[in-house]
Amino acid sequence: MYNKEIAVKVAKCLLQINAVKLSPQNPFTWASGLKSPIYCDNRLILSYPAARKFIIDCFRIKALSLPEINYLAGVATAGIPHATLLAERLNLPMIYVRSKAKGHGRQNRIEGRLEENAKVLVIEDLISTGGSSISAIESLKEAGAEVIATLAIFTYGFEQASEAFRQADCQLDTLSDYNTLIEEAEKAEYINQQDLVSLKKWRENPKAWSDQFNANQ
Repeated sequence: MYNKEIAVKVAKCLLQINAVKLSPQNPFTWASGLKSPIYCDNRLILSYPAARKFIIDCFRIKALSLPEINYLAGVATAGIPHATLLAERLNLPMIYVRSKAKGHGRQNRIEGRLEENAKVLVIEDLISTGGSSISAIESLKEAGAEVIATLAIFTYGFEQASEAFRQADCQLDTLSDYNTLIEEAEKAEYINQQDLVSLKKWRENPKAWSDQFNANQ
């Protein structure tokens, strides 16, 4: 399902609206403590109508190429608005999956009505390790749904994530990816050659890159 043309256009879109920030010299710190020269905030897409429509158009193309689906599921929280917009475009029912069950009321993890014959397409904004997506997929399967695939806007392309989706027996596709983004950033002179080398090294081994940066401070 990989589409190079879409990947390039989406990468350009993310760079244009500054949804992706590249800073090898002053890296960001992830929740895990890992240092990263890249930060991807796809929530910014929602604030740009043209970009928002474009992303949903791309999602629609991907969704229509899949086997029959009759439900969309957004992964809380960042996947919910994109799943909502796509569900409206495809005229399909939608649910969303919390990171954990509510501590009150019905204590739901899956919000919305999930029919017994649900063939679900899961929508995410970003794939790093894949943990949140896999957790949502497992929850949907436990509820009796058939998960057809997961679609996301962007992936870092970590082997850990690829293996997690293989183990979950779930197809993964994304609109764009780390390598395409870096290629387009270089073409647009968004980064220099030194930064490019650093970004490629991080992608090869994020932990080693992070440890080396910390050691040099």
